[in-house]
Amino acid sequence: MNNKIISFQSIPNNNIPIKFLIENLTNCEVKLINTITNKTLQICSEYLSDYMCSAFKYTLANYIESLENGANIIIHIGERCSLEYYFEFQKQILEELGYKFEFYCLINKDKNKIFSLYKILKKLNPNIKVIKFLYYLSLTFLMTYYMNKLDIYIRKNIGFEINEGSFDRVKKSMVISFSKTKGFIDLIKKYFYFKKKFKNIPLDKPKNCLKIGIVGMPYIFIDENSNYFIEKKLANMNIEVSKFPNETFLFLSRPLKEKYYLGKIKKYCKYSLGSNVISSIEKAKILINKGYDGIIHIKSFGCTPEIGGMKILEKLCNDENMPLMFLNFDIDTSKVEIKTRLEAFYDMLIMNRKKR
Repeated sequence: MNNKIISFQSIPNNNIPIKFLIENLTNCEVKLINTITNKTLQICSEYLSDYMCSAFKYTLANYIESLENGANIIIHIGERCSLEYYFEFQKQILEELGYKFEFYCLINKDKNKIFSLYKILKKLNPNIKVIKFLYYLSLTFLMTYYMNKLDIYIRKNIGFEINEGSFDRVKKSMVISFSKTKGFIDLIKKYFYFKKKFKNIPLDKPKNCLKIGIVGMPYIFIDENSNYFIEKKLANMNIEVSKFPNETFLFLSRPLKEKYYLGKIKKYCKYSLGSNVISSIEKAKILINKGYDGIIHIKSFGCTPEIGGMKILEKLCNDENMPLMFLNFDIDTSKVEIKTRLEAFYDMLIMNRKKR
């Protein structure tokens, strides 16, 4: 272990795979930071305008907390947002505040992303061999894929568990176990072990339960603190939830599939709008075809690409007679307001079912 301390923004479902990759390839200490706390919100209010994207605020506040906690290397996970200056702007703000650190973007817009990632990790550990890099990268991708597959099952069934907290207890155990993975065989065994444990959780789920799909801005999806635990609120109403995008899509398959998605929704949109807009509209179309009861679009307040896609999504849902609700999230968003609107949307969906 050297004196380099790495930190990155909180990504609740994928902190463990990313930490696993960095620690095994760099021998650096990785300090995971808390998700959004009162201190995070205080930093956002102190340094940033109210009109800035909430994802930008939260991640920058996370970096400040990390640097104050001893980190000297910050790694930005993800792309540069549709405006292309996301992490550069954050780096400039941190430097102007007087912090001394190294700053890297783990996944950038280069065509050869894997080679770019290797170059970044090589700077942190010059002794990395290509074979070792590819081994741990593949293992991390598989871990992320497995965790997302299990999350999909949890999301669809957690609202119907007979013994409250069963899914959360097994998931906590799974995350700890995955973080201690020894290799591919060990990971595969763990996946099937926990898959069986989740399947054995007793459920009281009706065949024709209410189903809601969530689409929208990636960051607000990933950090449940920033969306006020919307999935858990819906689960408490005995609703089956489908969420898109997931982390596997964002980190692995999005660059390959955007043209495919554009082809599927060419009636409504012919050009990429940035962020995750195109794939969200295509996913909404799939949810409609699968007979879901309603769709919720969530985004950060002021997210320009998502605003551009809202009218297209509205047109699609109007054409297909699909109930649609838009939710904006920011540091000043009222939790009571979100809860009230979800309850009203639920009541509307129940009335729609009775009419049909």
